[in-house]
Amino acid sequence: MTPLDYEYLRKLLKERSGLDLSADKQYLVESRLLPLARRSNLAGIPELVQRMKGGAELLTSEVVEAMTTNETFFFRDKIPFDHLKEAVLPALAQARAARRSLRIWCAASSTGQEPYSIAMLLKEMTALFAGWRIEIVATDLSQAVLEKAKAGLFSQFEVQRGLPIQLLVKYFVQKGELWQLNADIRGMVQHRQLNLLQDVSHLGTFDVIFCRNVLIYFDQQTKAGVFGKVARMLEPDGVLALGAAESVVGITNLFRPYPERRGLYQPNTAPVARAGAALHVLKAVASAAR
Repeated sequence: MTPLDYEYLRKLLKERSGLDLSADKQYLVESRLLPLARRSNLAGIPELVQRMKGGAELLTSEVVEAMTTNETFFFRDKIPFDHLKEAVLPALAQARAARRSLRIWCAASSTGQEPYSIAMLLKEMTALFAGWRIEIVATDLSQAVLEKAKAGLFSQFEVQRGLPIQLLVKYFVQKGELWQLNADIRGMVQHRQLNLLQDVSHLGTFDVIFCRNVLIYFDQQTKAGVFGKVARMLEPDGVLALGAAESVVGITNLFRPYPERRGLYQPNTAPVARAGAALHVLKAVASAAR
């Protein structure tokens, strides 16, 4: 792969997925794209790039998918799910008691372990949400991983990563060497293809948004743009969950930390309040001048 090929791929991946590759990540691109080039009967990455430049859109989509990290597992990092169970969901159950509905969005949901973890957690809290309308929307850039997620089929290795044995026995059925989630859990999750860099407002507003372990691959400007979209889609008392290595600090003032729950954030209404106070002062000054 020539330096020009690498720069072309870096620019394309940044535009299509937000992935911000540094100059020393050429080895990563080669390891991910050489197998794709061979499956496409191409000699190597230079030929792959040439086909992409020629307008091979399907191949370009496959390149973007190949470069997207899909690492995930059930109840990943555990703590955010503990926060959800112990603090967030009980508070929302009280705040939404009149409307009896709840909407949750899992962005960059990969093969489905995160939204299905939330679905199982909610199922375990049936006494609190009996009769409620609950929507869990799972989105990802890759259609391939969404199809896997919809099937709800997981290997022995996948169900051993983070999934408590009692939930495996309760909500899964063994099919040969695989385990499949029960239909009622699968039915709680809607899977949709979505690019976080594009307009996402059609999804509506949510009470909880999980956007974990995806922003770490974006540059500051792209992160700020995603935070702006998320802020507009989150209810005023809603909750945003980020990954362990992610934070809003130094990027945006649209969110404030959730009290005593690390990794969780809520919309920050302080800037609006300050703007309102400033407007009040200006009106008072103008009135006095008259």
